[in-house]
Amino acid sequence: MSSPPGRGRPFLPGSALRDATKTSFHRSQTLDYRNGCAFFRLPTVGIGGEQLHVNQLSEAELDELSSIRPTLTYGQAKRAPPSDFIPAYVAFDKKILKFDAYFQEDVPLSAEEHYRIRQVGIYYYLEDDSMSVMEPVVPNSGLPQGKLIRRQRVPKNEHGDHFHWKDLNRGMNITMYGRTYRIVDCDPFTQVFLQSQGIELNPPEKMVFDPYTELRRMPLRKYITPSDFDQLKQFLTYDKQVLRFYAIWDDTNSMFGEKRPYIIHYYLADDTVEVREIHEHNDGRDPFPVLIKRQRLPKTFVDKKTTFPSCVLEISDQEVLEWYTAKDFAVGKSTTLLGRPFFIYDCDEFTRNFYRDKFGITDFQPVDIRKKPLEEVPQVLQVIPPYNGFGFLEDSLQNCFSLLPKPPRKDVIKMLENDHKVLRYQVALESPNPEDRKRRFILSYFLSNDMISIYEPPVRNSGIIGGKYLGKTRVPKPGSTTENATYYEPSDLTIGSTVEVFGHRFVITDADEYVLNYMESNAESFPAATLQSLRDHFRPRDSPIPETRKQELDELIVQVQEELKLHNYLNNRNIQEKFHQRDQDGSGILDKGEFLALCNSLNVPTSNVLVNKVRRKWVLCILISPPATLPKGLLNKPTPAQMD
Repeated sequence: MSSPPGRGRPFLPGSALRDATKTSFHRSQTLDYRNGCAFFRLPTVGIGGEQLHVNQLSEAELDELSSIRPTLTYGQAKRAPPSDFIPAYVAFDKKILKFDAYFQEDVPLSAEEHYRIRQVGIYYYLEDDSMSVMEPVVPNSGLPQGKLIRRQRVPKNEHGDHFHWKDLNRGMNITMYGRTYRIVDCDPFTQVFLQSQGIELNPPEKMVFDPYTELRRMPLRKYITPSDFDQLKQFLTYDKQVLRFYAIWDDTNSMFGEKRPYIIHYYLADDTVEVREIHEHNDGRDPFPVLIKRQRLPKTFVDKKTTFPSCVLEISDQEVLEWYTAKDFAVGKSTTLLGRPFFIYDCDEFTRNFYRDKFGITDFQPVDIRKKPLEEVPQVLQVIPPYNGFGFLEDSLQNCFSLLPKPPRKDVIKMLENDHKVLRYQVALESPNPEDRKRRFILSYFLSNDMISIYEPPVRNSGIIGGKYLGKTRVPKPGSTTENATYYEPSDLTIGSTVEVFGHRFVITDADEYVLNYMESNAESFPAATLQSLRDHFRPRDSPIPETRKQELDELIVQVQEELKLHNYLNNRNIQEKFHQRDQDGSGILDKGEFLALCNSLNVPTSNVLVNKVRRKWVLCILISPPATLPKGLLNKPTPAQMD
């Protein structure tokens, strides 16, 4: 209740004072409607509009009622089940904190830069607290860039601690593996995550760039007065219009020099010149198409100072007083391009029209640059020196025709047809010396190459070493000259003819039966006289032997051979050599006295019965037989003429 208006006065009749501010004395309305429904509410104002504090609740009571009312209405509330456990590698999967940083690297061996700024990105992986440092690749930097620190847990100190995301913030330095990184900023996700974890972030900083890289990106300032010549108009007017000149470079004054053709292109769009080579088939040169690449060529240089280098990579307008233009090229004139004189001898039709319209030139007569034929020099008759006897005549003659002599051509077909075909003759040496007249030789004629070789069979105790007397060579005939050389042929080798071999004369005394068979099979290639001489020589050997006399001869030979077999101490080879020596004329016939005396000197037993049989039936004869038949007996079958 409110205190009376007059404090200290008793509330007695006559003592109370009327409050003039109270004008309304009705009761408060307690019936109310909400959403069309009537409900009761407690009065808040008493009679006279005085505030009623009895019917109002305190804040604590209201809070208690707000929490107890559902319990009173619905009963005790049930607790919600706890949320499921989510591991960190699932909760923070693919959630990465990215920080922008840079580090400074010293450059000790450079005059243009002393240090280098390299920008990196530091990545922190929330799922396993690992970190990695990546450097974006800059083209043409010349530095190994990319992954500087692979993904791993980076140690923080020497005590085994590792960096945590709570240790990272903007505007701080972080040292990893001896290299200090300055963190300047982070991405929005990193900023929201750190703020949600209650970390106060430092203000971001500006990224520092490499001063040398920025210096190279800055364009060079050029203080060049713009020209009044409109290069764009020239390009638009003369684009794809090229003047073509045909030129030749005469380099014959130098060693191994020659005249080489070229094509000169003059581009009207930008006044550049190009020189291209002309290649021919099998010219022996590498296929380099361009001699001078397309560029502006200087014609006159400015007076160079002594301090200006004599060799520069690029020539600018400051060093050149005048450049080559279209007026400097003309047919029939020589032009020096980069030190090489090019003589222009022709041009194409478009070039003629351009010079005719632009400069009024009408003389385009091409110059003939073809090589003039060399004057024929009359050849002096070559004097062939005389043959010196070394080697073959045809082979030695090639040295007179060329510095690199070629071997004479051979008849390959003749060599293949007559391969291993040899004609053998027995020859005797004509000599005033009696010892040389007894010597016998074998002359071999090779049909494949018309060469002759002479071999002397060795004879024991003759005092002459046998063996090769003449190697394979072509033997010229007597009277043969160097200009008209003639050689011995098979038709010249007849029985009884003389063969002169380099000053030595040989007489043909016998021949192989193969010689007669070969000449008869090729009778059209040999004269009849040569063939008849061989037939007359071999005819006595070919006469028929009566059958009865042949049987008696065989029986007699068998008896003689059986008689000799009883004496094993006899040396058949020695006996053969002695009989050869006794037969001086080579006829193969000995009389009885000589035969018996020779047998006694060799200790060969002679049976009188056998000797008489031989004497009665035939003339005693010994035919010199080949060594292969000697061991079978000293006596061989005589010829039919000898038996007669």
